Amino acid sequence: PDPECARDPHSPARPLRPPPRGGGGRPPPPPPADARRLLAQTRHTAEACSVDPEDDLGIGSVHFPEARLVGAAHRSAQRVLASRASAGMVLRGYAGDPAYWERMHHELDIIAHHGFASYFLTVAQVVDDVREMGIRVAARGSGAGSLVNHLLGIAHADPVEHGLLMERFLSKRRRVLPDIDIDVESARRLEVYRRIIDRFGAERVATVSMPETYRVRHAVRDVGAALSMDPAVVDRLAKAFPHIRARDARAALEELPELRDVRGESYGRLWELVESLDALPRGTAMHPCGVLLSDASLLARTPVVPTSGEGFPMSQFDKDDVEELGLLKLDVLGVRMQSAMAHAVAEIRRGTGEELDLDDPAQVPPGDRATYELIRSAETLGCFQIESPGQRDLVGRLQPATFHDLVVDISLFRPGPVAADMVRPFIEARHGRAPVRFPHPDLADALRETYGVVVFHEQIIEIVDVMTGCGRDEADRVRRGLSDPPSQARIKVWFAAKAAERGYPVEVIARTWEIVEAFGSYGFCKAHAVAFAVPTYQSAWLKAHHPAAFYAGLLTHDPGMYPKRLLLADARRRGVPVLPLDVNRSAAAHRIELVSDAGGVWGLRLGLADVHGISGAEAARIESGQPYASLRDFWDRAHPGRPVAERLAQVGALDSFGANRRDLLLHLTELHGAQRAAGVRGPQLPLEGGRSTASVGLPDLTDAERLSAELGVLGMDASRHLMGDHHAFLAELGVIPARRLRGTEHGQTVLVAGAKAATQTPPIRSGKRVIFTTLDDGTGLVDLAFFDDSHERCAHTVFHSFLLLVRGVVQRRGPQSLSVVGAAAWNLAELVELRAAGGLDAVAARLAEPAGNASGDGDASGDASGGPAAAGGDAADGEPAAKGPGRTIRMSTGYEMNPWADLQPPGTGPATGRKLWHSSPGSAG
Repeated sequence: PDPECARDPHSPARPLRPPPRGGGGRPPPPPPADARRLLAQTRHTAEACSVDPEDDLGIGSVHFPEARLVGAAHRSAQRVLASRASAGMVLRGYAGDPAYWERMHHELDIIAHHGFASYFLTVAQVVDDVREMGIRVAARGSGAGSLVNHLLGIAHADPVEHGLLMERFLSKRRRVLPDIDIDVESARRLEVYRRIIDRFGAERVATVSMPETYRVRHAVRDVGAALSMDPAVVDRLAKAFPHIRARDARAALEELPELRDVRGESYGRLWELVESLDALPRGTAMHPCGVLLSDASLLARTPVVPTSGEGFPMSQFDKDDVEELGLLKLDVLGVRMQSAMAHAVAEIRRGTGEELDLDDPAQVPPGDRATYELIRSAETLGCFQIESPGQRDLVGRLQPATFHDLVVDISLFRPGPVAADMVRPFIEARHGRAPVRFPHPDLADALRETYGVVVFHEQIIEIVDVMTGCGRDEADRVRRGLSDPPSQARIKVWFAAKAAERGYPVEVIARTWEIVEAFGSYGFCKAHAVAFAVPTYQSAWLKAHHPAAFYAGLLTHDPGMYPKRLLLADARRRGVPVLPLDVNRSAAAHRIELVSDAGGVWGLRLGLADVHGISGAEAARIESGQPYASLRDFWDRAHPGRPVAERLAQVGALDSFGANRRDLLLHLTELHGAQRAAGVRGPQLPLEGGRSTASVGLPDLTDAERLSAELGVLGMDASRHLMGDHHAFLAELGVIPARRLRGTEHGQTVLVAGAKAATQTPPIRSGKRVIFTTLDDGTGLVDLAFFDDSHERCAHTVFHSFLLLVRGVVQRRGPQSLSVVGAAAWNLAELVELRAAGGLDAVAARLAEPAGNASGDGDASGDASGGPAAAGGDAADGEPAAKGPGRTIRMSTGYEMNPWADLQPPGTGPATGRKLWHSSPGSAG
């Protein structure tokens, strides 16, 4: 290289010497002194550019925040941790139990072995700060299996009581950073980030970045813009696709029935460019939960940029990079259900004065009868983890009666248990329809709680430990190795040899290994399930005992998988009065309101924040100015924008001012015109006396217009259910309402109808694509499953229609478990128009048109039971096993998945622009 290129950047610039004329064009060699100086400069620059992985990036070492920042200024972090854990033993009433002391010292020994005491104190400090802010917080994941975490207040559930193992989280043989994830209220997650930065300093804290890569919808939009295509055409093409990899665009066009509307359009160059953008970076965003916590050397080990919104320091490394570099990542997850429950508790306090602590077993008893009756009824809409169609089916079959049953239910509704067919044998054994068998009496203690069926990772650890005597830490290493086929073969030989040394017969060893091999890599972490079961029970308890406050929290923070209009319908069915929007009574958020003093009946008052287009400032002004004497008073003091004021009038929020809604709209037009003519909107005293507004004599909005306004402005049918207008027509067709569907027999062919509430295409055990849809007809919910033999006829209608009429076959799997296997589907709105134009005979002719035969293929019971569990992983990570409509993707676990499963379904939103139904990949959360 040219020596000038290696020049020290701090030395003065030197012009290059021109080559001498003649003599071959080579410059004469520099003098020896210059050569030595240039060599020294080159070495200095090279050394300045070199990066040492250990010293400069910290790879191979862990950097925790300085001990003085977490209460260990005068003592070692380990001693402070031991002191705090011992104090927790006393505070929680465990001091008299030797087993707890033994477990605590065992865990402290593991923590000391790795030198992780500062990490535990750091997480405890974060949790303490969050609680001090009045924010709900709870641990999730395998960290909930640590007694030390429980004693520090990080984890809620007692790991000893629930049989959780520290070794699943951390052991002396597990040389990885501990991973404690915490859930906080989603509405206040950024407040938590600010508090962490304030506590430890911006030089020690950074959020994690997240690359955004091209998938098909973004690729279609960007390529269409680059090709100068019509924006309307580009928008229609993008919305037609499910959320798939860009590289699969043309394959999807060929194979998916719901894309038939765009299949024949010729945009060859477009699709080539779309597929070439697959997985290329499109931008970088802040990760939704990852936070790096380190000492003051963090900024020397990761590049940091400010986030676009809040200006938080953000590492340019993503979550995989920071793990490779050994940077300590704390996941602070914003959970909307935690916000919903916090809002419900706040409303109970505001309305009744009761100070409710959901984490206090004296106030929320763990075995509440009403709560478990609600869960067993499968009426669990809005309840954490158990509201999806698949979960409602599972709780209906499982019939949980204890907290442990909830833990099992959450564990079974996961990819591994569904793929390994754990659900059916567990249900059969639980209800006494199959005998409980153990491979050997020594394993009874490990398997008794799940009727001989392996469900949890912790059970695999216990089985391996008992049979081989290797210790739980080594048994966890074995469990993790079961997912790797080459490693599994070596483990099998080792397991057989060790078990034989301990005197177990060959047939017992073989039978036990079959269980370990089949379920070892598929089970679920019990500690994680226990952590999830806590908010599951708490949310169900709120729904059973404080339903109005529960729905107020759900509607304010929208935590679940269903649209708000469905939650409103569920509230009506459970007897909660729904009180309309009123500018004199409604707050920005949804609230509870006493309806009857005598009966102590609380109603749900709708909130202003759901009005389409209203800003937070407008909602706050309206709430702070209450009450208003007249429309003019409201206009002058609340200062609403004209569009917002008109929407409020359309949905009845201004009804208390006297005139009908069309008159109110005219008055608002006059007020707006007078304001523009005056040119000034200064504060004025109301010119009208009293609360009434003069009637102009215009006809009021019809019932249909009111309902349409509610759906358009609020996204909810607030005054009545939208299916009410169609009940007479559906009765003519012989449609069975949801409330009567439970009385039908297995195998009966029925007609059902309703407004679409949810659509999913989750991966299932058979590797086929099944469309799961939930309909709401005002009397209840109907869960439908469309198998692949019906997709050519039904998929387009199901994905692109809001009101559906479906013919199908009833399938029962238990007293509270029922679904319909769809064979034909029609757009109910089109049938209503056909009824008006051609009469019932025209509708009957339409329904009689040949649709082929579809009855499901017999997989429904197994697949639908675990349907919406996110099983198998990302389709994009595998390669198709074969071409054509029947192809599947074989995952690294051996599980087969349909390439078009686990995708957010296609289709545009409703014409109103509001969320009227839910569509998702089907993840259980």
